[in-house]
Amino acid sequence: MKTDDFDFVLPAERIAQAPAEPRDSSRLLCVGQVLEDRAIRDLPERLRPGDLLVFNDTRVLPTRLRGSRRGAKVEVTLHKDVSLAQPSTRTGSKGFDAGTSWLAFAKPARKLHDGDLIEFPGGLSAEVLQKRKDGEVLLHFGCGQAALVAALKQVGTLPLPPYIKRPQGALARDETDYQTVYARRDGAVAAPTAGLHFTADLLERLQQRGIESLFVTLHVGAGTFVPVTAKNPGDHRMHREFGEISADAVAKIKATKAAGRRIVAVGTTVLRLLESAARSSDGLAPFCGETDIFILPGFSFRVADLLLTNFHLPRSTLFMLVCAFAGHGRMLRAYEHAIAQEYRFYSYGDACLLERHDQLNKVPHS
Repeated sequence: MKTDDFDFVLPAERIAQAPAEPRDSSRLLCVGQVLEDRAIRDLPERLRPGDLLVFNDTRVLPTRLRGSRRGAKVEVTLHKDVSLAQPSTRTGSKGFDAGTSWLAFAKPARKLHDGDLIEFPGGLSAEVLQKRKDGEVLLHFGCGQAALVAALKQVGTLPLPPYIKRPQGALARDETDYQTVYARRDGAVAAPTAGLHFTADLLERLQQRGIESLFVTLHVGAGTFVPVTAKNPGDHRMHREFGEISADAVAKIKATKAAGRRIVAVGTTVLRLLESAARSSDGLAPFCGETDIFILPGFSFRVADLLLTNFHLPRSTLFMLVCAFAGHGRMLRAYEHAIAQEYRFYSYGDACLLERHDQLNKVPHS
């Protein structure tokens, strides 16, 4: 298996720069024994009563900040809360400063040095604790997490993916477009984009159909956009992300599976979290912590039966994941079909509903 095996050519005009309006007017490619062109609005009819939809309720924080260091402009994008109390040059005799620390990507990073103070609007400031490679820095803010989140919501902007072109920064509409309607737990730096298709009306129709739902949390990090540069994908290093599945959620998932009903993961973030929580010898268990699970073809899935997801970047960990779930050849054919039929790709694009390759001949529960 080589990284080149997960490559495909995508015309630039197929990359969506804005979402469909309304959200649930997006197209849906159903990928099973055959390919079917449908719409997201058809999802209630494509699922069965008793199926359980699992959503990621993370909320994207506006973690892109523009500030200055000794008068020079600096832009930083926070991407991971490392929850550390770090030594600081500004702390006095105790040596530690109550606050929070984040890893961030900085521009221009080459001009930053350990100990530098970056000042942002609204009185927010951060000290550079450590300069790392590839433009990454460790920043320490002299305020607690709650105060930092409040400040970000006042002066930060959304860190949109690099393929959504916003030369002047996120638009006002991105503040709502790049957030699911059910987002409630602050912490992500990228949206769980499969969830962007859902509206209150679609959620109500799913409920009326007898399709159940529950929420888990995975705070999506910047690692979701990191390309695989190694020739062998197994050599790629995944970034760690924080996730949580409650005991009640685990009980509901287990009851659904025991009844012969299906678990539908809404997005790759949900799929990765569910499978992370099911790696122990006892199977699915409550989970609270970080995961760096990397799902490649040959992976043995234990929880999810279907996956609703958007169309992903070539040579990416997410395209490798969907190939593992639905089959490598089937996904290459599905993407070729989607490109020919002018589906819209990536975060603001259309969706596909994938059946797990090892369950395609499974007899439906009656």
